[in-house]
Amino acid sequence: MINEAMHHWLIELTHLAYDVNDTLDKLSTQMLTGMDETRAGSSKVQSFIPKAKLYFNNSEMEGISHRLRKLSTKQKELLKNVSSNTEATSLPALQRSPSSIVLNTPVAGRDGEIRKIVGLLSRDYESSRTTNFHSVAIVGMPGVGKTTVAAHVFIADAMEQFYPKVWVSVSHNFNLERVTRAICRKVTSQPCDQNDFSEVQDDLNRAIAGKRFLIVLDDVWSTCDCESWTTMQSHFRVGAPGSTILVTTREEKVAKLIGATEVYNLKVLSDEECLNVFMQHINNHRPPNFDAVFAKKIVEKCNGLPLAAKTLGGILRCEEVDRWNEVLDDKLWSISNNESNRLPVLKLSYHYLPSTLKRCFAYCSIFPNNYEFGKKQLILLWMAEGFLQQPEGSNQMEDIGGNSFEELLSRSLFQKSSKSNSLYVMHDLVGDLARWASGDTYFRLEDKVDGKCSSKTRHSSYISGKFDGVTKFEKAFSEAKSLRTFLPLSISHGHENYLTCKVTFEKLPKLECLRVLSLNGYQVTLLPESIGHLKHLRYLDLSHTLITSLPKSTTTLYNLQTLILENCSQLKALPGKLKNLAKLRHLNNSCVPSLEGMPPQLSQLTNLQTLSNFVVGKGNVSRVGEIGPLSLRWTLCLKRLENVTNVEDATRANLLSKQGLDALQLEWSGTDGKESEILEVLKPHINLKELIIKGYNGLEFPTWIQHPLFSEMTLVVLENCNKCRFLPALGQLHSLKQLFIKGMSSVESVGPEFYGKAGVPFPVLETLEFKNMEDWKEWFPWEQSQGNGVFPCLKMLSISTCPKLKGSLPKNIHLLTKLGIDGCEQLVVSTTNIL
Repeated sequence: MINEAMHHWLIELTHLAYDVNDTLDKLSTQMLTGMDETRAGSSKVQSFIPKAKLYFNNSEMEGISHRLRKLSTKQKELLKNVSSNTEATSLPALQRSPSSIVLNTPVAGRDGEIRKIVGLLSRDYESSRTTNFHSVAIVGMPGVGKTTVAAHVFIADAMEQFYPKVWVSVSHNFNLERVTRAICRKVTSQPCDQNDFSEVQDDLNRAIAGKRFLIVLDDVWSTCDCESWTTMQSHFRVGAPGSTILVTTREEKVAKLIGATEVYNLKVLSDEECLNVFMQHINNHRPPNFDAVFAKKIVEKCNGLPLAAKTLGGILRCEEVDRWNEVLDDKLWSISNNESNRLPVLKLSYHYLPSTLKRCFAYCSIFPNNYEFGKKQLILLWMAEGFLQQPEGSNQMEDIGGNSFEELLSRSLFQKSSKSNSLYVMHDLVGDLARWASGDTYFRLEDKVDGKCSSKTRHSSYISGKFDGVTKFEKAFSEAKSLRTFLPLSISHGHENYLTCKVTFEKLPKLECLRVLSLNGYQVTLLPESIGHLKHLRYLDLSHTLITSLPKSTTTLYNLQTLILENCSQLKALPGKLKNLAKLRHLNNSCVPSLEGMPPQLSQLTNLQTLSNFVVGKGNVSRVGEIGPLSLRWTLCLKRLENVTNVEDATRANLLSKQGLDALQLEWSGTDGKESEILEVLKPHINLKELIIKGYNGLEFPTWIQHPLFSEMTLVVLENCNKCRFLPALGQLHSLKQLFIKGMSSVESVGPEFYGKAGVPFPVLETLEFKNMEDWKEWFPWEQSQGNGVFPCLKMLSISTCPKLKGSLPKNIHLLTKLGIDGCEQLVVSTTNIL
């Protein structure tokens, strides 16, 4: 790999690139400032251009030029050494044979998995299959033991039914010719070194024709493209029926690429199994005080990965037993000089990431172990840091970020949280790898023994405490003049922390290179006007604070892309000149109950994609038509729609054109007599997935709500629509899974109008709730039911505070697992008929 001198040279080059970027950003920001002054009618247009030139004639640029010349000279010397050692330093393919893996790797805790995979490979497949072979993939994160399990499957007695049996280590660089030659050599026991590749292919076809073979391709990466795989599998078609391809990979998309008929996701080991693997690798070389507490400390380091258990055992086996505690307690053990001996597979995984993904992955080092993060949260941070390049005519930065996120997820570097499907985590070992990759440009306060970052630190995070005083930050950030990221993180999910005003009023405004600033969860009531000094700021998160307003200077943050004000319960107004933030892409102002309206001319924010909450003002203030030109995505809530007195204004909102909206909430807090006309023209695009309507006082719902063209609609909430006497035909929404109907006090019966006429109603509905239906008296069955239930997939049914409802519940709800009835005294409930 790269020698030490080159490593230090690259570090210096990285910091120089940061400084150049900051300087250019200053120029760009000054130009934006000048253009805004020009738009405002200022006469300063003549003066801002000479200022721009000053940036390229000052000592700052001279210093950068000197550093660049110095690094260029050093580069020439280093490249001479690198070019002469290229062959020696290139990364060799990991040629692992199954026999050596089995001999050297424990298999504790994997007997069950091995038996299942052997069963998958031995299964008889239908003769009607279009191919005479099938593919099985073992998928798992690096170090979880995929190769070990595959090796034990390979030598299992049941695999003797296959002949020939071939094992090929593919590794990171999938080369069709190299892999084909390797298979041919194993099958024919010949060198297969012909110059003409087609001759090798012919030899392989002849060797496996009519034979039931097993070919294991170990460690396949996404460098295997569709064309290469199609060419390779053409050779396998000549084999006998029942032939099998077994692939191990860390990436789910590889399993899809090869058309795997079975995918086995290999999970981490239990603590006991990890300890067994560890014990096999220390050869009983352990300290005399090796007890349960000691064992727990070891398995905590392993985190369920047999790779970690093996490498940790190898490390401690080489240490004196009286130093074991010292090694295990070292917080920085994962980024020490011996890192390459501890996480070889993970380092390899990082080494072959594309350069753009390396930056995105290294950025995740700011998260503490076991921290749960959201996909959109991380993408917006990447975007703020400039990691998501957007060539002209390419996808949106958010889409590029989404692809990068999915790539890291498919490589098992991210995992879905076990607590929430919308959150993600990194395995501790993967987090350690990220911290190794991030180097000295990233800083987590809890990781530093001296609690101090260097002048080269660019990105910082820390775990927010209940009371964070000035002493916590005085030493930590005293030298971080070029800091780009100030990110407090909560691991307790509480939002009642306190931050000294000396940080917000004195420390933060001096960090003029900041691009990411978060005060999320702090009980901050006031921000200084000096926040306007942070001209580089792209991301500002003030969620869960107690601010009542934003400083006027916020509207001079011309680079701001993301402004998060979620759950700012005291916030009453947004700055009047918010339209000046031309680069603003995301405004999350959800759950801001005190917000009285929106600033004027929001339609000028043409880059805006997220607008969580639009509060319609009275008269000509904050008209709903302002959102018409905006290409909004994800979630939109329109509140106080009673203030829309002009149907044409509602039409100009143009919701029908907003294809990227996933969720739409329409809310009235009063009545103006035009609700029906307003709701009719607020028809969204058919891509909508979730619809919530609250406080609507029209006599009936428009027909678009029940139209089957809303084929992706999975959730509908109708709440406090007090004047509607009938429910819409929601049974026609064939993807609807959750339906909540609350406070519909004028509804007296539910029947055919609810089911609709488009086949079996509610074919996939799983959750149905009725609540506070004061005049509801009858629930009629579906007339076309002939023994089959109207709710074939319903799992949860809840009916509460419906005091006049009589009769019985629908019958034959066979999948029902939860039934809640409360405040329905006249309702007859018989579980016999229901189930």
